[in-house]
Amino acid sequence: MKSVAKFSLTSAAVSAAFFASALTAVAAAPDSPTLQRWQAGGTVVLGVRESAAPMSYALGANEKFVGYHTELCEKVVHAIAPKAKLKYMVLTAQNTMPLINNGTADFNCASMTNSLKRQDQVAFGLTTYVSEVRMAAAKSNPIMSFKQLDGKKVAAITGTTAVQILRRYAADNGIQFQTLMAKDHFEAFLLLESGRVDAFVLDDNMLAGVIAQSKNPQDYKIVGEVIGAEPIAIQFSKSEPAIKQAVDDVIRQLIANGEIERLYAKWFTQPIAPKNMNLNLPMGATLKKMLAQPNDVPVEQFDSVR
Repeated sequence: MKSVAKFSLTSAAVSAAFFASALTAVAAAPDSPTLQRWQAGGTVVLGVRESAAPMSYALGANEKFVGYHTELCEKVVHAIAPKAKLKYMVLTAQNTMPLINNGTADFNCASMTNSLKRQDQVAFGLTTYVSEVRMAAAKSNPIMSFKQLDGKKVAAITGTTAVQILRRYAADNGIQFQTLMAKDHFEAFLLLESGRVDAFVLDDNMLAGVIAQSKNPQDYKIVGEVIGAEPIAIQFSKSEPAIKQAVDDVIRQLIANGEIERLYAKWFTQPIAPKNMNLNLPMGATLKKMLAQPNDVPVEQFDSVR
């Protein structure tokens, strides 16, 4: 497992106006040893990804971590603990849950679905993204629908809910295909890029991000009917309920002052590093509804609030 330590004082990253509004939600140190330690200037470990653009990814040789959820995590921590220092730790889909659960990492700032099973281990903040499961394929490949995957080879990432959704869709529709499992986005895309698979199935935002960072982005397409929609949120320990209260209060402030929409536009509808590509993924109606009525409903109950 890789970890990269980058320390920064929060006063350089967030405006005084945001501090003033967000700190009203956590004016006094709650009854939480962890929050008190952070607020006294302790270190907060942010779990990030190397290749999960635009949610959380590395620039250069892991010299800097950026992305929609990485920046959101930073703003949350800046608000609840202005004196805290930040340390970035690279996580994978496979080790995120145990490392958050045992306190090695304090937050997971990557893209992970809120589910009942995961709620048994960690706490989720309010929903801040809604993903739609689709697939990436080469433009030269005629595949346009999941039903066309019958008899084909498909790449997916171990530990993601997209795998479960894909298998359920296959069972419900009587189609069979060979699934090649990868450890992360880059490895899965390499399977597609090298022609070893016909499609790569994952959340639409993740697919757009990995295509944008590829050698020839123009050679790939995102296709297929939406086979699943999932609420995405940052994660943290459930051992101290005061942390969730503080996090959710700050997220509500970010929604109320328009910062979430600005962050979304920055990472999904404007050119992003390293290739200055625009993902062209405007905010969808479901996420707009989530922000108008903030909640932390897990994926199993998500259809009732969509």
